[in-house]
Amino acid sequence: MSADYSNVHIESNLPKPWEQEQTFNDILYDWMHRAPWLAISAAAHLLLLFILNAIPWEQFEAKKAREIQATVIPPPEETFQEPEEEVIEEEVDIQPLEEPILKDAEISDHNEEDTDEEFHSTTGDPNFISDAPFQGDGINDLIGVGGGAGGKYGGRFGGSKNLRAAGGSATEQALKDALEWLKSHQHPDGYWDCDGFSSQCGKIGNTVCGNPGEATHDIGITGLALLAFLGDGNTTNLGPYKEVVARGIKWLREQQDPESGLFGDAIGRDFLYDHAIATLAMSEAYYFSKSPLMKPAVQKAVGFIHKARNPYRAWRYDVPPLGDNDTSVTGWCLFALASAEEAGLVVEKDALAGGLAWIDDVTDVRSGRVGYNAKNTLSSRTPVNERWPREKGEAMTSVGLLCRIFLHQDPEKTQLEGEKIFYKHADLLLHKLPEWDVEGFGCDMYYWYYGTYAMFQMGGDYWKKWEEAMRQAIVPNQRSDGDEKGSWDPVGPWGYAGGRVYSTALMTLCVEVYFRYARVLGAR
Repeated sequence: MSADYSNVHIESNLPKPWEQEQTFNDILYDWMHRAPWLAISAAAHLLLLFILNAIPWEQFEAKKAREIQATVIPPPEETFQEPEEEVIEEEVDIQPLEEPILKDAEISDHNEEDTDEEFHSTTGDPNFISDAPFQGDGINDLIGVGGGAGGKYGGRFGGSKNLRAAGGSATEQALKDALEWLKSHQHPDGYWDCDGFSSQCGKIGNTVCGNPGEATHDIGITGLALLAFLGDGNTTNLGPYKEVVARGIKWLREQQDPESGLFGDAIGRDFLYDHAIATLAMSEAYYFSKSPLMKPAVQKAVGFIHKARNPYRAWRYDVPPLGDNDTSVTGWCLFALASAEEAGLVVEKDALAGGLAWIDDVTDVRSGRVGYNAKNTLSSRTPVNERWPREKGEAMTSVGLLCRIFLHQDPEKTQLEGEKIFYKHADLLLHKLPEWDVEGFGCDMYYWYYGTYAMFQMGGDYWKKWEEAMRQAIVPNQRSDGDEKGSWDPVGPWGYAGGRVYSTALMTLCVEVYFRYARVLGAR
């Protein structure tokens, strides 16, 4: 029989839980058991404090303040304010400037050594070199004319190298004297008087300049003179000659027909030359100023050139056109349009393509010669006497070569009938280098201008040989006496029409070749 223990109560001798005493170790163990949770709680609170502190409460307060202000302050009425730049240009004082008569001691010799400080005192905006027409991505790949490249109008200092010294101190002095002569003979109204510029004599020397041109060419001559100042880095509001540029641009605008866009009057057979040169100068000036006061005038001038073009081809004298084309007028029109396009104006692509097609049409592939109005034709020259009935240089070939550069053609890829035509053109120019030969009718400054810029682009031996001849022809023959100091005698073809301003402006542009445009075709 088993015993029943269910009712038996056994009294324990262990203390009750509430009677048990906790030792230090017991307390420590209990605290350590709960510690992780305390740490987590502390970290969470600390994180919350960081978040609250990072909230930009001041923005909410500022926004609230603006909302309150907007509810009580009505917005001001919108008013149009003329851009400061344009106001400055429009307010240019065109009254005659008092020019001091330079003493003999103040007139430097052509052959004297010039310091950099002296030369830089006559240079224009140093930033001009990295801003000019023909510096856009589309043109930088291949060209550098009409307003610049390599920076835009921009190998002006050849990047980090100052190319102004490339021609030597005599060339630097020639440029200074030439710009001073042009400045001194600008009419107070802003233009250069082709046949009456001598009325401004007396500011450089005590003599009166000779060799006036024809009265009908004031528009074109003013354009050429302005290009000489623009080429040195002067704009309508920057550079030591900014007032000269501003007055000249203002005068050209005042001569423009508001309906047709033509600068001047349609007088004679040469007015399209004058208009194209003036349009080129206006386009380059507009590129840098971006003045809304200039833009309509330049765009209308471009429109007139479009109207003057023969359908599918190029230009000559008549407006509206009669179907004739010639390379000489076409060259100036193409340069004006390319400059306008670079300045952001509207230019018809067909016009540029048509001009280039004309250059191809009149190029003799075997010789490389570019003709005047057909293959192997020379441009006419009104003879000074019967010994000089025709030109003796390669003026049209130089125009054609520069047009090809201007219109983005690559000398390595451009071929006519399998021939690399760039080199054919340049080889011809090497056989007709510049030479100051008055008796032999060799001073063709029109040819020298185009040839200088074309050969500079070709580089290598082409430029080396041309440059040596150019400097020998131009620099020593600059006038250094009387009021004609700084100018060149207009002794070559067309000198009788353009006069002393024409010859001086063209030779100044030749001297500026070292920095006016970048060499983008490379030295070959």
